[in-house]
Amino acid sequence: MPEKDLAATLASMADPKNFPKDLAVILVWLVLTVAMIYVPVLNETFLRVIFSVPVILFIPGYVLIAALFPEKKSIDGIERFALSVGLSIAVVPLIGLVLNYTPFGIRLDPIVTSLVIFILVMMIITIYRRAAVPEEERFAVPFEQVKPALKSEFFPKESSKLDKALSWILIAAIVVAAVTTVYVIAFPKDGEKFTEFYILGADKMADDYPEKFFAGSEQFVWVGIGNHEYRDVTYTVETLLLNAEWDSATNSSVIHSSKVLDRFSVDVADNSTYLEMYNFTIYDPGYNRLEFLLYNETVPDIGASAEAKMAAAYRDLHLWIKVTE
Repeated sequence: MPEKDLAATLASMADPKNFPKDLAVILVWLVLTVAMIYVPVLNETFLRVIFSVPVILFIPGYVLIAALFPEKKSIDGIERFALSVGLSIAVVPLIGLVLNYTPFGIRLDPIVTSLVIFILVMMIITIYRRAAVPEEERFAVPFEQVKPALKSEFFPKESSKLDKALSWILIAAIVVAAVTTVYVIAFPKDGEKFTEFYILGADKMADDYPEKFFAGSEQFVWVGIGNHEYRDVTYTVETLLLNAEWDSATNSSVIHSSKVLDRFSVDVADNSTYLEMYNFTIYDPGYNRLEFLLYNETVPDIGASAEAKMAAAYRDLHLWIKVTE
């Protein structure tokens, strides 16, 4: 039968009775997922993961396949399901890749917004394309016949024992994959915990450090702290002036004198980076080394020896300097 003309298609779309049941289920699921992500109490429960996983691993591909194949005879149910999973795995990373090159970045809000827009656009296209197809040829999920249909798909009467065994293996693989995916997302394994601590020169490069300057002149470096501890951390940074010399026999520095130049604290959220300009002025030309010490929760007394502070530091950096009158 020929497809309907534009007017008849739009009229069919406007009829609430013709709204596809499968898309209605997806729309309700999408609304509940957004609620699970943003509603304060719900977003702290396991329900957030249960609702989010299909929106990532199934629904984007399903609505894309629904838009591409509005007829029931185009592809069968197993192919539609498999393509839905496969295309979801392809579409979601592509959306993330596009977001990475936008000012929004790969963050929760842009990802959720992009997925919702993609799904809604594909749903609108699906509704239009299905409305253009004669009703008897239109794809629809027979919810009342799901159990018999699944049984006939996986275990047709003419199937052999080997075919039935393979079907059970396929079902088990799908279940194991789904459970594993939910578990990995819900209980992610912590990676290596560490903190980046670095100083950069004037152009935010590991070069052009202030190493030779006059006493009393203001100098600066960029201090960077990258928190990868899987928790928010309050760091303490201390700068020390040292009069030290290198002892090649012991392969260590011998500290003759020290002086606290500065100490300050910085709150760095998990998986974020602090990078700020640090200004300093040295008046005494008797010091030849500027030490940067980073402490986490354990901060020694400010009057402790330089050796004790360096031993207690979580990370430490230094610059050999020459200060002249």
